[in-house]
Amino acid sequence: MTINFDENFAILEIRGLTKTYDIGFSKVAAVDHINLVVKQGDFLSIMGPSGCGKSTLLYLIGGLLTPTSGEVFIQGKEISRVKDSLRTKIRKEKIGFVFQRFNLLPTLSALSNLELVCQIHGNGHRDGIDAKKMLSVVGLENKMNFKPNQLSMGEQQRVAIARALLMRPSILLADEPTGCLDSKNSDKIMILMKDLNQNMGQTILLITHDPSVASFSDKILKMEDGKIID
Repeated sequence: MTINFDENFAILEIRGLTKTYDIGFSKVAAVDHINLVVKQGDFLSIMGPSGCGKSTLLYLIGGLLTPTSGEVFIQGKEISRVKDSLRTKIRKEKIGFVFQRFNLLPTLSALSNLELVCQIHGNGHRDGIDAKKMLSVVGLENKMNFKPNQLSMGEQQRVAIARALLMRPSILLADEPTGCLDSKNSDKIMILMKDLNQNMGQTILLITHDPSVASFSDKILKMEDGKIID
């Protein structure tokens, strides 16, 4: 199935995005009528305390949740109301995810974890970048054959970032990507993300509660009680 994206549109646009849950006899808005535009090459952080709706917002943008109301557009294509099969295809082609937990397969090497993605996508490379080259991009060219338990936590997150970038997504969504790391490894991951943004033009939307992490981005939005407040 061919999906017609338009590069003249913003990478991401959300309009009136809302997600409510029934709590007892009340409705609680985890995300409350948020509007946002992310353009090519942006590096944007959304900050806020735990429970403010940051992760829910990211999952709505990535098509992992369906909004109660509102719309999500990826390069002009509305994704939140399409069939699950089409939304899955859009995620594969346009969106990369990095989570707090690395979710690497423990029995596979770093290289094999990436090669598995190639097999699932049915495409061994895109734009000349394959699994080995992407591990080199994140500085793991000498540890491609190491299994996750042979890597530091920071190195495991680098593998996860390489995996997310393998298919050259239009936008990288990062959910507390340094949440499991100490300050030294956290800085290394954020320096890597900044480098990917500046030198590869990777568009990044990151959520965090940590001001030092957010400081690496070009723009910071603050979220509270499901709303963007600043």
